[in-house]
Amino acid sequence: MAIKSIKDKKQLPIEIDLTGPDGNSFVLLGKAKNFAKQLELDGDKIVDEMTSGDYDNLLDVFDKYFGSFVTLYR
Repeated sequence: MAIKSIKDKKQLPIEIDLTGPDGNSFVLLGKAKNFAKQLELDGDKIVDEMTSGDYDNLLDVFDKYFGSFVTLYR
């Protein structure tokens, strides 16, 4: 019998602290490509959309595609 209070690591949300090194634009673009590949999305299209504006646009696009399982903190 499985214990309900123990969660599978894959079920945990991913958290990114934007004030640390993971908040770097290039790191976020790399994570977006990686997540897109795992989800079978068009990573090049997502990266193009992320880089079509400023840093806030990059975050908005990242959140649009991956916000259901990634939490961004400022």
